[in-house]
Amino acid sequence: MDTALWDFSRATGVVALVLLTVSLCLGITVRSRTRPAGLPQYGVTALHKSASLTATGLIGVHLITLLLDSQAKVNLTDLLIPFLGARHPFWQGLGTLALEVLGLVVLSGLARRRLGERAFRWLHLTSYALWPLALLHGLGNGTDARTPWMLSLCAVCTIAVLAAGWWRLGPSFPVARRSAAARLQHPEALRTADALGGEALVGQPVGQ
Repeated sequence: MDTALWDFSRATGVVALVLLTVSLCLGITVRSRTRPAGLPQYGVTALHKSASLTATGLIGVHLITLLLDSQAKVNLTDLLIPFLGARHPFWQGLGTLALEVLGLVVLSGLARRRLGERAFRWLHLTSYALWPLALLHGLGNGTDARTPWMLSLCAVCTIAVLAAGWWRLGPSFPVARRSAAARLQHPEALRTADALGGEALVGQPVGQ
């Protein structure tokens, strides 16, 4: 029973990392407007949101159990100010930075209408920094970091994110192909869309 809180905190942290990986990959899929496995677009979006919200909830539980566990030696200051922790301050600090990025993403989502689509998109891009911070935090601070199963899990997550990122940045990405074709057909409209900060399709309002 002495290690119950610690074990539960580790478990929620690991599952949260997996869900953050799923959320990131699904977010890129949503942006592509493709339909994997025949799912409708709203279904992919719903899965992305569900993964994100569940990961956020698990991170909350992860933090609460750390605060309650006297063996973890984590206090409220450690959750707010990075690199001050008593145990592995650097790796723990990366977790604090990940938490702050998560807070920024959550707040920008809640204030999306007030911020406007362009500001929301720029702030939402910080979510790409959340995943590597969480991964490095888990590898450096987790007691299971050197176990074969944890290393294999992190390798699978890394491969998935790298593959999704390569697809997103490559010319085969659907939005990139459509935007390139649209530039040839309607260069003036695309210059206007770029000035507004959107990757718009011709005939479709910026931000949709």
